[in-house]
Amino acid sequence: MDRIFVGGGGEGYGTPQDLLLKYANRHGLIAGATGTGKTVTLQILAEGFSAAGVPVFLSDVKGDLSGIAAAGSAAADLHGPFMERANTIGLDLQYAACPVTFWDLYGEQGHPVRTTVAEMGPLMLSRLLELSEVQEGILNIAFRVADEQGLPLLDLKDLQALLVWVGENRETLSLRYGNVSVASVGAIQRRLLVLENEGGARLFGEPALELDDLFLCDAAGRGRVNILASDKLMSAPRLYATFLLWLLSELFETLPEVGDPDKPKLVFFFDEAHLLFDDAPKALVDKVEQVARLIRSKGVGVFFVTQNPADVPEDILGQLGNRVQHALRAFTAKDRRALKQAAETYRDNPAFSIEQVIREVGTGEAVTSMLVRKGMPGMAERTLIRPPSSQLGPLDTALRKAAIADSPVAGKYEDTRDRRSAHEILSERAAKAAAEAAEVEADEEEAPMAEREYRSARRYSGSRVGRSTSKPARRSSRSDSVGEAFAKSFARQLGTKSGQAVVRGILGGIFKGR
Repeated sequence: MDRIFVGGGGEGYGTPQDLLLKYANRHGLIAGATGTGKTVTLQILAEGFSAAGVPVFLSDVKGDLSGIAAAGSAAADLHGPFMERANTIGLDLQYAACPVTFWDLYGEQGHPVRTTVAEMGPLMLSRLLELSEVQEGILNIAFRVADEQGLPLLDLKDLQALLVWVGENRETLSLRYGNVSVASVGAIQRRLLVLENEGGARLFGEPALELDDLFLCDAAGRGRVNILASDKLMSAPRLYATFLLWLLSELFETLPEVGDPDKPKLVFFFDEAHLLFDDAPKALVDKVEQVARLIRSKGVGVFFVTQNPADVPEDILGQLGNRVQHALRAFTAKDRRALKQAAETYRDNPAFSIEQVIREVGTGEAVTSMLVRKGMPGMAERTLIRPPSSQLGPLDTALRKAAIADSPVAGKYEDTRDRRSAHEILSERAAKAAAEAAEVEADEEEAPMAEREYRSARRYSGSRVGRSTSKPARRSSRSDSVGEAFAKSFARQLGTKSGQAVVRGILGGIFKGR
């Protein structure tokens, strides 16, 4: 099997359309207005890749792609229309299910999927938190300090504790890295609190997702379809887009070069792709372009699914070789311009006007252009998209739970693990600083008593009495590490009982119960 049958045509339609597996890593685009059939196109492509032994990762935005885990049925209401279309395009429709692994960031409709704060990195995290340039700079400082001092950043409480530390030591850090303001640190903390309230804290922690678990096949050699439940996740669109971009970036950075394989190692579908680019800073768009341009050589194909091709920046749109354009509705002048622009990206077909056909095609029809020999764009064709072999619509809840229980990764990610990381290390440093402060205070209390004893002995004996000294004062060395400087400055700040009580209360509020 070297191709996926996409669709064909009868009278008034073009030649049958196939997606060649050897060019599937040249990426693709599925576009069209709401209700024109994008989801079904995504489903039949996922089925085709799975049958060819290619694992797939896709997001289920509306909750109806889960049906790919069950075979279609002749008893279904759409069986008649499906068989009629199959006969029209010359397809021998056989109902079949695909092997599926369900994932869910919230752990409710699939296996929990997590990453660590360190793996997410400051660029992605800044995008997720919608930070300003100054705030992003401070976040970069925090990540640098964590790296230099061996502070693992695993979950949100690690990052929150580190930012408290950065704020406390802003004077020392500013001399080396640039100005660190308390206001900016506080703004980042507030954004973290918002993320935590939205449920984003579940994204960070361990065990983190192992990318190898996305490349699994079943015993029959069919690629597993990894479905990320995104119906709830879409309520936090920035979190949705950032997570998928992080996953693409991890694939890009982790996978070895394979050149142009006979078929891709993984195909990634990015549904609602416009969310990735809405108000995105240039650095982030450049990152997406880099991934789209270079991940091809890692054997990964990326398909962007969106309403309008104009949602995707031109530099990235130019990387998408296989295209399925469902209907676009031109109700406004802006819509007409977008329609014309979409039509201009296809290789002309002298048999019809591409712009007109994009406007006229019905649900389940599309203008398609697939890469052909030597990777050239195929001529645009009007195509009837083939019906799916799997169930159209959401999977029954009981069947979904059974699929999760039978998954090859069942039980691997369900229980969280909280090992020693930045939060625990900084808590230990704070406790040590408090102990040293208590010791300093005790020395200060002993000094007046020793002075009184000295004076009394001298008055009654008339002889010189050597002063008893407390422990020698510690002097700060210029070679102290940032961590040691923090501990010592912290101890000096605790020279009084009142200061110690105040700071103990602050630290208790920060670290206790996290």
